[in-house]
Amino acid sequence: MSIYDTLNNEQREAVFHTEGPLLILAGAGSGKTRVLTHRIAYLIDEMGVNPWNILAITFTNKAAGEMRERVDRIVGFGSESIWVSTFHSTCVRILRRHIDRLGFGTNFTIYDADDQKTLMKDVCKQLQIDTKIYKERNLLAAISSAKDEMILPDEYELNAGGDYHKQKIAKVYREYQKQLKANNALDFDDLLVKTVQLLQTQPDILEYYQERFRYIMVDEYQDTNTVQFKLISILAKKYRNLCVVGDDDQSIYKFRGANIKNILNFEDVFEDARVIKLEQNYRSTETILNAANGVIRNNYGRKDKALWTENGVGDKLVFQQFDNAYDEADYVVSDIREHVREGERSYNEHAILYRTNAQSRIFEEKFVTANIPYKIVGGINFYARKEIKDLLAYLKTIDNGLDDLAVRRIINVPKRGIGLTTINRVQENAAERGVSFYEALRTADMIPGIGKAATKLDSFVALMEHFKESAKKMLVSELMQEILDYTGYLETLEEEGKEEAEARKENIDELLSKIAAYEESCEDEAPTLSGFLEEVALVADIDSLDENSDYVVLMTLHSAKGLEFPEVYMVGMEDGIFPSYMTVTEGDMEELEEERRLCYVGITRAMENLTLTCARRRMIRGEVQYNKMSRFLKEIPVHLFGNKVKSEREDMDAVKANAYLQAKQAFKTQAFSSMKPAQNFGVKTGGGLDYEVGDRVKHMKFGEGLVTSIVEGGRDYEVTVAFDNVGTKKMFAGFAKLQKV
Repeated sequence: MSIYDTLNNEQREAVFHTEGPLLILAGAGSGKTRVLTHRIAYLIDEMGVNPWNILAITFTNKAAGEMRERVDRIVGFGSESIWVSTFHSTCVRILRRHIDRLGFGTNFTIYDADDQKTLMKDVCKQLQIDTKIYKERNLLAAISSAKDEMILPDEYELNAGGDYHKQKIAKVYREYQKQLKANNALDFDDLLVKTVQLLQTQPDILEYYQERFRYIMVDEYQDTNTVQFKLISILAKKYRNLCVVGDDDQSIYKFRGANIKNILNFEDVFEDARVIKLEQNYRSTETILNAANGVIRNNYGRKDKALWTENGVGDKLVFQQFDNAYDEADYVVSDIREHVREGERSYNEHAILYRTNAQSRIFEEKFVTANIPYKIVGGINFYARKEIKDLLAYLKTIDNGLDDLAVRRIINVPKRGIGLTTINRVQENAAERGVSFYEALRTADMIPGIGKAATKLDSFVALMEHFKESAKKMLVSELMQEILDYTGYLETLEEEGKEEAEARKENIDELLSKIAAYEESCEDEAPTLSGFLEEVALVADIDSLDENSDYVVLMTLHSAKGLEFPEVYMVGMEDGIFPSYMTVTEGDMEELEEERRLCYVGITRAMENLTLTCARRRMIRGEVQYNKMSRFLKEIPVHLFGNKVKSEREDMDAVKANAYLQAKQAFKTQAFSSMKPAQNFGVKTGGGLDYEVGDRVKHMKFGEGLVTSIVEGGRDYEVTVAFDNVGTKKMFAGFAKLQKV
């Protein structure tokens, strides 16, 4: 029996089609790596192609290693001559031999992100660029995007035209490249750009590599950017034996520069291209695939295909809507525990997928409480994240100045110009006197050799003493807000670039939500700073898990690509969470289609069972927000669910009823537990309102929303509305002029 007999008809067709351009549209779980490795084997064994003439490109070192292993296993002798590598390592190999043609030494250095940052600081200093306006990370991101599109400094300057901002970036870009060259260095983007430049300007080198790589294969083609497309197009131009494998429905890396048009327009560039669709899925049940097909068919920018399987129909999908995020987490954790207790599953057969890293916090806490092992993939534990550790260190220092580690962590965060030499002198003095680090700081002017740094240390101590006084009369949530305001911590995050800063802010928002939840939970006793820190310490104190142990996996949808699990939970399925708030409010169809592809990736990770959950209300940034269920849920055919997915009207009725009960309870509490003097809001309404809690209302600017709270003041009502598109807003009824819908 031949190794090719194990392939299905479409897979065999893809393996046997060796000459000319070929696009393999490989749906999720359709065995694309198998096809690629068998195709390489067929070229060598059956077609007599020299292994030396084959180039296989993947995106990650891990994928390259796996492919190399499988090729070696199938091909055997001679397979070592095949180039199996990533885009970047392919380029490095070429440049090490020939970059002297471009005026660089072949012993060039490759700069990592930190090297780039240091260099950019020098460039900004030299050009007298105000880094408060032009953040270093943002400048590097703009240069990286330009390189992804193969736009060099001259062209960038030309495109800038009369745009002052872009002209500035063009100057920085030019100087940055100049200094890279002076240092005989390349950044990661340069590896690709310089290789393309080399092939475009040196005909003899181009000829050599075109002859060398007569058969080229590219995996994950949907993730390529413009410069990567350019590279493989040039290399394949002579023999045109280019085979690309990808799935346009799994293109989810636009934020990294991926250009989906590379796969969508492949046949326009290579007019005689053969297209083969791999639609048979070997991973999931029919029900799961029908759900994925139901969602993705709503995208316009895609190739028409539909996954199918011989695996059987399988169980219906589970949909659960909860009142809040805590109930959602309780359900998921209890469900997993039940599966394991009944002996149906082990922990590592479960995965929880979410849109943003910040969503992991509640699940982490529930797992710790339930004593269930878990691991976060593609991220670090919530309480181990830098920004969370920084802010907790502030709280620890305020609560207990004896925690030297906490004090030392924040003494120069954000930067206060306190250097390592100064910190070491304080540390030595504290050790000599047998006092804490903070105590030594309080008498910094007495430390020998401290000099001018004493003033900076005094300012830090004064700030801490101010916070200690605030802590006596403030709630923990108010104190945390004051720390953020006084230190300017959030502003310093902006230096890290938009994407990084947003992720860190989301985590800080989640910490604020955690504090608010802690304060709410202290029913019988007053919430304290010590109490909060104790609760966090108990949750955060988790031993690092063994890689081989049995644990539940938590990860973002982006991190889940390429993986599979018998049991998958997609949580936070709400408009404003997934699809994201920005996507919903800005109405960008391309962005919405990218989010929908992400949903498709999530669904197709499930092998046997898929559970989708959402919450009617969720605490975000310390405020309760009311979210509609995700539009993606409604794109899944209703008959695939084992339970009913409510209509929007039913959903609204449930929210309305819940909001009414909350308002009723709040009225009792406010009316009888604390007789506060009436607030004087300043505008006379002249009678009651024609709407109440739970009603839908319309605002001239913000559109439609749900009334979640009405507080009666002396002269006006303070109304809180959860708007569909702009989130929760508080306003005075007299000014707002809300109309009942």
